[in-house]
Amino acid sequence: MLIKIHPVDPQPRLIKQVVECLKDGGIIVYPTDTIYGLGCDIFQHKAVDRICTIKNINPLKAQLSFICRDLSHLSDYTKSIDTPLYRMLKRYLPGPYTFILPASKQVPKILQTKKNTIGLRVPDNVICHHILDLLGNPILSTSLPGEMAEEYTDPEIINDKFGDVVDFVIDGGIGGMVPSTIVDCVTDDWVITRQGTGEWAA
Repeated sequence: MLIKIHPVDPQPRLIKQVVECLKDGGIIVYPTDTIYGLGCDIFQHKAVDRICTIKNINPLKAQLSFICRDLSHLSDYTKSIDTPLYRMLKRYLPGPYTFILPASKQVPKILQTKKNTIGLRVPDNVICHHILDLLGNPILSTSLPGEMAEEYTDPEIINDKFGDVVDFVIDGGIGGMVPSTIVDCVTDDWVITRQGTGEWAA
């Protein structure tokens, strides 16, 4: 179902509808500050399984990411962050970055990879913030299946293609074509593993 949510002043009734869907194990397509993402509540295991089926991936091998509402929320799902790393995260978030960090025990087992790492994002997107504030925990974030990102900028086209396999496609306006920049922060030598929208000067 396509649901239009205002990108600057989201309607509380519609945000509540989306959050209730997530809590019931639903899957959504939603806007971020980069490309449209495919997501669910990280604690709804059946929903995580559905996403892995749609993407044809093994959750134990794939590097999946969370979208968190702020830096304090992010720290719940990663091991202790030292001062230089915290300062760097504070400088770049919210923004179009995914940071690979050591996972804490609060990460659901279904999402714990053999590397024991997790990708964490805090997008600069009003709709995301409202959903996360009401939900109270992160949502899983992954790209839509396929290789052509430009196909997935228009929510109506996304709905035509994926509306039958997800519960909601959120129309928050035309999305971007370039994904987030991924930075591996597992060691003290931070390394860009994918250059995306975010400029990196650290």
